[in-house]
Order: sequence, then structure tokens, then C-alpha cells
Amino acid sequence: MTAPEKLSQKRNQLRNLRKAAPDTFAGFVAMEQAASTDGALTKKQKEFVALGIAVAMRCDACIVSHMSALIKLEASREEVVEVLGTAIQMAGGPGLMYAAQALETYDELTA
Repeated sequence: MTAPEKLSQKRNQLRNLRKAAPDTFAGFVAMEQAASTDGALTKKQKEFVALGIAVAMRCDACIVSHMSALIKLEASREEVVEVLGTAIQMAGGPGLMYAAQALETYDELTA
């Protein structure tokens, strides 16, 4: 499954969850919005942090989601690669594997 297909599938799954658990979902969305608002760090910088954590935590869906957000925020491939390098440093071998997946996701979503 390609990155765009994964992103579409995850969005559909989240829509279903939102309908099933609206209060919980709304609470999470409110937290996400508060955490990602520009402050000392920009939204883009915070998305880079989220991508690094997604790689380190080995969350496929999180990688696709945060990569999509970063592309919308005009993150360059070079910026993404630097973040992935830090994620590898923090996560070791498993991080290396997920960083490769994340870079492929960037390439697929920007193709």
C-alpha cells in the first residue's frame, strides 16, 4: 500500500472512530490543537518533533500523518532527513528502519 493510500485509509478509520467516540475524539483534537499552536516553537518545528517521536515509537500511521502535515507546511526533504537522523540517533536500529520508511513516505507524498 502506498503512502497516499495509507493516509486515506487512516483518515477513514479516524472518521469512524470520531463517530463512535465523539467526546474522546474531540478531547484529543483539542489537545492536539493546543499543543501544535505557534509559540516559542512554530507549528512546523513541532511537527518535526512529532515525526521524530513517531519514528522512535515505530508508529506507521503517525509517520504518515506527521509527514503529510510537514509537506503541507513546506518542509524540505533535507529538513526531513536531518530530523530522521536525530530519530535514528535516539532509536537505534529500529529507528533506522522506520526512518527509511518515513523518507519513502515523504517521497511518495511529494511525487
